[in-house]
Amino acid sequence: MNDILTKSTVLVLNRNWQAIGVKTPMEAFSMIASGAATALDIETGGHIRPVTWTEWLTLPVREGDNVIGTVKGPVRVPSVLVLAKFDKVPKKRPKFGVRGIWERDGGVCQYTGRKLRPHEGNIDHVVPLSRGGPTSWDNCVLADKRINSRKGSKLPEEAGLKLLRRPAVPRELPVTLLIRNTHQMRDWEMFLS
Repeated sequence: MNDILTKSTVLVLNRNWQAIGVKTPMEAFSMIASGAATALDIETGGHIRPVTWTEWLTLPVREGDNVIGTVKGPVRVPSVLVLAKFDKVPKKRPKFGVRGIWERDGGVCQYTGRKLRPHEGNIDHVVPLSRGGPTSWDNCVLADKRINSRKGSKLPEEAGLKLLRRPAVPRELPVTLLIRNTHQMRDWEMFLS
């Protein structure tokens, strides 16, 4: 199996050209071939044009393009496709975890208000696990490691600390805001804010 086919390197736009997801090239080729989407031929200089499956197979491979080999020769892997019929922007809640809490709290220690660098912070259970506190959105906050260590298994008020704000489940956001360009795809930049 070609590794290129299984990496999520194709940005999916709704029919209004708003980013709504990411697919693998294997999924993208299937969508384009079935007519569910068209690929975007994005040229250097910003010229963009939608291309159907039949025409996509005839496009020349450019330097820097991801390519798969077929019996009929090399085929360029699309980096962006547009859905033919779907026009909504789904909403999604950020995923619970270290990254989600970091983003919800804006990289700021919820006890000191200090902006933290990645190695300076960790997740604090406001009501400690040892006291029955759950691992959940409304009990976990970003904290300076030194403050969290000092707090230990105490409640904030017992450790002389005060929360800047109560932790809460983040609101749902348009999925466009949650898409990350982890593979540094140049063609995605104009569609992601």
